[in-house]
Amino acid sequence: MSTPTLVPRKRRGAELTLTLLAVLIGVGAYCAVGLGAEGRVPADALRLVIVLVAAAVATHLLVRKVAPYADPVLLPLVICLNGLGLAMIYRIDLGYQAMGNDAFGPLATNQLMWSGIGIALFAVVLLVIRDHRRLQAYTYTFGFVALALLVLPLLPVIGQNIRGARIWINIGPFSFQPGEAAKICLAIFFAGYLVVKRDALALAGRRFAGIDLPRGRDLGPIGAAWLISIAILVFQRDLGSSLLFFGLFVVMLYIATERPGWLVVGGSLFVAGAYFGYLAFGHVRVRFDAWLDPFSDPDRNGQIINGLFGMAYGGVLGTGWGQGSPQLTPFAFSDFIASAMGEELGLTGLMAILVIYGLVVERGMRIALTCRDAFGKLLAAGLAVSMALQIFVVIGGVTRLIPLTGLTTPFMAQGGSSVVMNWAIIALLLRISDQTRRPAPEVSQFDHDEETQVVKLS
Repeated sequence: MSTPTLVPRKRRGAELTLTLLAVLIGVGAYCAVGLGAEGRVPADALRLVIVLVAAAVATHLLVRKVAPYADPVLLPLVICLNGLGLAMIYRIDLGYQAMGNDAFGPLATNQLMWSGIGIALFAVVLLVIRDHRRLQAYTYTFGFVALALLVLPLLPVIGQNIRGARIWINIGPFSFQPGEAAKICLAIFFAGYLVVKRDALALAGRRFAGIDLPRGRDLGPIGAAWLISIAILVFQRDLGSSLLFFGLFVVMLYIATERPGWLVVGGSLFVAGAYFGYLAFGHVRVRFDAWLDPFSDPDRNGQIINGLFGMAYGGVLGTGWGQGSPQLTPFAFSDFIASAMGEELGLTGLMAILVIYGLVVERGMRIALTCRDAFGKLLAAGLAVSMALQIFVVIGGVTRLIPLTGLTTPFMAQGGSSVVMNWAIIALLLRISDQTRRPAPEVSQFDHDEETQVVKLS
C-alpha cells in the first residue's frame, strides 16, 4: 500500500485577493493625501488606479505561471509598502510645492518610474533563474562582482560624493548606488562559501564563559569581512553599508555553523571597528554626538530634531494624511520617510508599517527554515537578514535608538537603486519558496521495481 503524498496548496487565489487589497490601500492613501492637503481627490487618481492594478495583476499572473508554489504573502506585502511610500512621497511633493521649493523635481513620478523598473527586474529574475541552486556554481563570480561594485564609487570619473558619502556613480543622466546590488551578490557569495566551509568553521576551539569560541586558524574569513567593512567606512564614508555587510556575514556565519562563538567574535570586531571609526573620522563623531544630544547643536542636527518634533506632533494617531508638515524635515522623502509616516499616521500607523516589515522578514525566514537544500536555506536567510538589518538600522537611527547611518527604508524611501534591488530580493525569495513548496517528483512503481532489481543484481 503506497503512502499518500501531501501536496501543498498553491494559494494563488489568496495572493490575488491580498494583492488587490494592497493596491486598494496604496490608492486610498494617495487619495487621502489629496483630500487632506488640497481638499480634493488628485486629478490623476483614476490613471494611477489603472496603472497600479495592471502592474499588480500582471505581476501576480507571472508568479502564477512561473512560480506557482511560491509564498502567497510576500508579493502583497511589498506592494502595500511600495504604495504607502508613493503616497507619502506625493504628500512631500505637495508640501514642497506649497513652500515654493521645486529643487527636487517630481519625486512621486520618479518613484513610480523606479517602481516600474523594479517590477520589471522582478519579472526578469523569475524568468531567468528557474532554479536557485544553479547560482551556487557562480559563488566566487558573485563575490568578485560584489567587490567590483563596491569599488565603482571610488573611481575618479563616475564616482560621486553626495552629502559626505562616496557611494554613488553617475553614468550619463542616471545615478546608481552599486552597494544595493552588491548586497545581493554578497548574500549569494556568502551562502555558497559557507555551504562548503561550514563543517570546518563549526569546529570548536577554546571554551570561555560557557561558549565555544572558534579556532584561531578559522578566523580568516571573518577577519577579511571585517577589513572590507572598515575599508568601506574609510574610503566611502558610509557607516550604514559597512554595518550592513559585516552584520550580514556574521549572522549568516552563525546560521551556517550554529556556533554562538561567532557572534561573540563578530560583536567584538564590530565594537572595535566602531571605536576606530569614532576616533578616526569626524563624520562618525558628528553622528554619535547627534545621537547622544541632538539639541546641543540645533543648526548641525536640524534634520533629526525636526524628525523627532514631527513624530511627537503626530502622537499616537497622527495628524492624518496631508495634515502635517513632513516637508520641513530635510530629506524626509528618503532618509527620514519613517519620521514623515510617524507624523501623519502616528505611532499606530508607524507600528503597523513595522508589522508589515516584520511579516516580510518572517516569510523570508520561514522560506529558509523549510528549504530542502543548504544553499537555498542560507541564501533565503541571508536575504531576509539583510532586510531586517536595514530596517533596524534605518528606524533605529530615525527614532534615536542608534546613531544615524544613512541607509534607506526598503520599498518606501525615494531612491531608484534601493527600490529596484529590493524587488530583485523578493523575486529570489519567491523562487526559493517555489522550489521548496513544490512537491517532489513521484517515482512510479515500475521505476521502483526496476531500481530494486538492479540493486539485487549488483
